[in-house]
Amino acid sequence: MSRVFRKTLRGSGPPGGHPDFLAAEAAGLRWLADAGAPVAKVLAGSEDAIELEKLDTTRPDPEAALAFGGALARMHDAGAPRFGSPPTGFDGQLFIGRRPLSSVEYDSWGEFYARERVEPYLRPARDAGNLTAADSDAVRAACELIASGAFDDDEPAARIHGDLWNGNVLWTPSGVVLIDPAAHGGHRETDLAMLALFGCSLLDEIVVGYQKTHPLVPGWEDRVELHQLHPLAVHAAGHGPGYGTALGRAARAVLGAHA
Repeated sequence: MSRVFRKTLRGSGPPGGHPDFLAAEAAGLRWLADAGAPVAKVLAGSEDAIELEKLDTTRPDPEAALAFGGALARMHDAGAPRFGSPPTGFDGQLFIGRRPLSSVEYDSWGEFYARERVEPYLRPARDAGNLTAADSDAVRAACELIASGAFDDDEPAARIHGDLWNGNVLWTPSGVVLIDPAAHGGHRETDLAMLALFGCSLLDEIVVGYQKTHPLVPGWEDRVELHQLHPLAVHAAGHGPGYGTALGRAARAVLGAHA
């Protein structure tokens, strides 16, 4: 019998609660699991609580990292209908952390990413005093460039975790297990860029495992800051001015790369 980790809306949800918060997490986990991803198993769920399989953790391991990279590539390859698509069968509000996440769908990655993954968090970041006017202007200029399709490619919408920072990567005796997704249709490089942003252990080995399964498009290393705009914008909205500074710096790098 599985051991149970119980999450409640009161303990983990956004201020004031939201009836879709835990349902969105459960739907995301199931959607990623349908792609064979190594995610925490959902045992039960309701509006007020979800029960997940409780996991033991261990030290990061190179072989586990290689295996995880391959599994991540296969998860991405399972795809999504469009950029921004929510988990199949879920029509409620999505979240990233405790902040709302759009599920408006697009055929163009650049337009989707600029309009739905970066711009919505700029005003909250400005209102919180975490983003200067100069940095905000740089980010908006970068968003216009991105929305124009300057960085679009032939990559189809991938089935991404969407909040793949180091804290959501658990190293267990049976390998890596992912938790707390903000799952949606996005670009596969976004998940990898978030792993890099927050310092995931054994990232080089993860990338090697990924590349063996589905090679990344050449030049992906030069697009890391582009794909970090989203998590930086989310964090600038509520986690301090350091993230606003980093967001502005990344936006200028994106503009410079296309000068």
